Amino acid sequence: MAPRTTTLELHKEEMKFSAGHFTIFSATHRENLHGHNFSVYVALTGEVAEDGLLSDYGPLKQAIIARCKAWNETFFLPAHSKHLRLERDDQGNHVAHFNGEELRFLARDVTVLPVANVSLEELARVFGEELVGDGSAMARDHITGLVVKCASGPGQWACWEWKRDA
Repeated sequence: MAPRTTTLELHKEEMKFSAGHFTIFSATHRENLHGHNFSVYVALTGEVAEDGLLSDYGPLKQAIIARCKAWNETFFLPAHSKHLRLERDDQGNHVAHFNGEELRFLARDVTVLPVANVSLEELARVFGEELVGDGSAMARDHITGLVVKCASGPGQWACWEWKRDA
C-alpha cells in the first residue's frame, strides 16, 4: 500500500499578535511608525503513520502560540538593514539611525529581529525557521513540508515554505 500523505492546517485564535514597525524602502524612504494585528497560519504536510496521525502537533502549536505571545505588544526593529543603524544608549534603550533621523525606543518595548526589513516576508521566514530548527523533529514525525503564513490584516499574507530534502 502506498504511503498516504496529508496536510494539517493550524490557525487558532491564539496564533496572533499586535506589533508596531516601519518598512524601509530605500536609504531615504521609510514608512511612518504604525502597527498591525498580525495572524499566523501553519500547515504541515507529510506521511500519515500507521496510527492514523501525521504528527503530535501539540508542541508545535504551543511553540507558535509562545512566539506570538513573545512578539505581542512590541515594536519590531530590523537587525540587518543596510539603511538603519541600531545602537543602545547608556540606559540600554534602543536608538535607530535612519537618513539623519534618530528614533528612540525603550528597551522593554522593542524586539530586534534577525531580518533585513520588518516585512511580512521576513516575519514568516523567522517564524518558520524557528519552527523547523535543525529539521530533526520534522523528520522524526515524517513531515516533508511546512508552510508558514503571516498576515497583517485580512487579505494580506506572505508565505514561507520549507521542504525536507529527499
